[in-house]
Amino acid sequence: MGHNLLKGKRGIIFGALDENSIAWKVAVKCVEEGASITLTNAPAALRFGEINKLAEQLNAEIIPADATSLQDLEHLFVRSMELLGGKIDFVLHSIGMSVNMRKKKHYTELNYEWMMKTLDISAISFHKVMATGLKLDAFNEWGSVLALSYIAAQRVFPDYSEMAEAKALLESYARSFGYHLGTLKKVRVNTISQSPTMTTAGSGVKGFDAFYKYAEKMSPLGNAPADACADYCVTLFSDLTRYVTMQNLFHDGGFSNMGMNPALLDL
Repeated sequence: MGHNLLKGKRGIIFGALDENSIAWKVAVKCVEEGASITLTNAPAALRFGEINKLAEQLNAEIIPADATSLQDLEHLFVRSMELLGGKIDFVLHSIGMSVNMRKKKHYTELNYEWMMKTLDISAISFHKVMATGLKLDAFNEWGSVLALSYIAAQRVFPDYSEMAEAKALLESYARSFGYHLGTLKKVRVNTISQSPTMTTAGSGVKGFDAFYKYAEKMSPLGNAPADACADYCVTLFSDLTRYVTMQNLFHDGGFSNMGMNPALLDL
């Protein structure tokens, strides 16, 4: 049962692929809390995902959009406002993809054309989403824009490859665009640095299972599950966090503040 934290609010959720994805769980929680939403993903992702099942469950419209295409994003915002009956109160950017990682290219031998594609999809698209929403005057005042990040933006995790740079850029956009959206529209912009999470995207990272177990032991509270991340997203979309902006917020069971945990030592 929800608490009506998002009653009457309208939102756009990027990146729901299947039941394991954080965006999927966020979409479910938002509707439980009283929001009306549209769902979007790249046309290619829609072909192999299960988003139709989610749309039916939530009575939500799917609007295909390539987040790197300004034309697609304009259509997404305009159509969402038509369907939902007004301006947008919140947006979740849950997008990330690295061709180099998929092709198993070592970090020291990255294909730079692929790297540019990674940055465009995983980070620059965040800027494009906010720029498009601002251009169309699509955001309600005191709205909230949120993107999912990872601690590799600040620390070295070798197997996370170029996605580390993508997340660092993503967090920088949240700060820089957060100033402009806050000044012009009272809209807040934040990123959540989530624990390693058993999602389709996360499981594609080399050595993920071992690192997941490591982080579980390192974190005093253990890894934050996807459902808990969805709850946190809801609070950041709600009016309870109206003055939280331009922040990278760690949702990781305490991992980000740990140096060493004796639980990792073979005593």
